[in-house]
Amino acid sequence: MKIFNDLSQYNSTKKTFVTIGTFDGVHVGHQKVIKKLVKSAQKKDAISLLLTFFPHPRMVLQKDIDIKLINTIDERIQLLEKIGLEALVIQPFTEEFSKLTALDFVRKILVNTLNISKLIIGYDHHFGKNREGNFEQLEEYGHTYDFQVNEISQKDIDNIAVSSTKIRKALENGAIEKANNFLGYCFMLTGEVVKGNNLGEKIGFPTANLCIKETYKLIPKTGAYLVKSTLNNEQVFGMMNIGFRPTVSGKNQTIEIHFFNFNDNLYGKRIQIEVLTFLRDEQKFESVEALQQQLKKDKEKSLELINGTFFE
Repeated sequence: MKIFNDLSQYNSTKKTFVTIGTFDGVHVGHQKVIKKLVKSAQKKDAISLLLTFFPHPRMVLQKDIDIKLINTIDERIQLLEKIGLEALVIQPFTEEFSKLTALDFVRKILVNTLNISKLIIGYDHHFGKNREGNFEQLEEYGHTYDFQVNEISQKDIDNIAVSSTKIRKALENGAIEKANNFLGYCFMLTGEVVKGNNLGEKIGFPTANLCIKETYKLIPKTGAYLVKSTLNNEQVFGMMNIGFRPTVSGKNQTIEIHFFNFNDNLYGKRIQIEVLTFLRDEQKFESVEALQQQLKKDKEKSLELINGTFFE
């Protein structure tokens, strides 16, 4: 997959099959649209291309809204690459860009820059200044500028019954398995391992402290989770705590992972965690010893899940 960080970087005389959107989550609904795009493009020897935006348009146009995204931009790229997309254009979204009229968007971007042959869009797609453009207008522009427009039907969208909003709510509620089902893969957290206060090591549960620099990344509700990761080319399970460490009067939220049967030093390394299921809410314990006993129970429960029906 070729990645272009601005529309101005894209330059090809080959015809394109295009879809447009932020595609946060790259969930099963998004995957359906992109797979259809890739298959259609291959039949006509055209380039399958996704035009996406970063930052998320709502971050720019509704600055008072603290929207959290399911994926970082790097995670989104990673997921899109797996589907077989040929080209990804990540257009920086600015207030100036948002003022492009529907006609200018079609003429300047789809036709003159991307050399479009077919546009595949989701049901009820709007675009251009004040979201003035709709499917009917796109069809008219398609006749004028010689490109086809295919709309994913409402029936298809409704049958999938999934949206980025539903997934965000599930994650915020700790409903990880529901979110993963909607996503079609395990929700991930990606970051650098940094030094913590070493309490985990002192009580027999050393942890990797994950620092996620992208402040817009959605972090699931506080609590303990069963997770897995690929470390040194091996799949390693563990348990993760997201929270404020109330037992030791913690002030800031931390993400700490205790890996099972893994002792290598991970400081300074960038790792990716796949979140499998929610174990329990964060609690304040009477003592560090009581916390230690709970961690032992969490580990037992995790190992039962790993060895039991959860992964059959």
